[in-house]
Amino acid sequence: MANNNSVLVLGATGGIGGEVARHLRDAGWQVRALKRGAAKAVDLKDGITWLRGDALNKLDVTNAAKGCSVIVHAVNPPGYRQWSELVLPMLDNTIAAATAEAATIVLPGTVYNYGPDALPVMTEDSPQNPVTRKGAIRVELEPRLLKASRNGVRVLIVRAGDFFGPKAGNNWFSQGLVKPGQPVKAVSYPGQSGVGHQWSYLPDVARTMVELLARRNTLDAFASFHMAGHWDADGTQMSSAIRRVVVRRTGHEPR
Repeated sequence: MANNNSVLVLGATGGIGGEVARHLRDAGWQVRALKRGAAKAVDLKDGITWLRGDALNKLDVTNAAKGCSVIVHAVNPPGYRQWSELVLPMLDNTIAAATAEAATIVLPGTVYNYGPDALPVMTEDSPQNPVTRKGAIRVELEPRLLKASRNGVRVLIVRAGDFFGPKAGNNWFSQGLVKPGQPVKAVSYPGQSGVGHQWSYLPDVARTMVELLARRNTLDAFASFHMAGHWDADGTQMSSAIRRVVVRRTGHEPR
């Protein structure tokens, strides 16, 4: 089992992947990141080594992961399109690379895996019977990771609610509540009022993953954790908080 401080981050141009990459760098890890269409084959920027490659190309992933003790699998299909065709092959490439290096795979998990029968309290052992196709694909990832964990690969899954925070990427906050990069003139909540919603501050999620990685050798070979984050009991508290901040900063209340 590899125990060095080299890590490959897939999806480092995205929200959670980028945040984890930066936190690992700040914690003293040697961070590599794969980037499609990079101008240079290798580019050192902000303390991260960027490698030209594609998570859909097995050889790219395998070569990038050489000598790494950890692979962070935070990559999604471009534009979140073709999930059913691309998500599983990307994971298989990561598993192949991790198996070759006896590395740990870190997967940012979601609540899409669960259906109504997991309520009222979701635990790591709750049944995974999703009601959406995306959730079914998410569930399908885990047996593959479990099998890999029986063949020399360690697996760490951290599930959290919807992300918010700097550079959070695609999520309800930046795509639904407010318009990213623009003055907040209106707050639009895409959910149903009266239905609770789980939120997670992106830097907290990344920090949690880094701290768990520091003790990975004491965890089960296949370990999953739920991060509490912030519970919005009726779905309106986040919207209200945004309005309070906007009023305090601008003196004007958004619609």
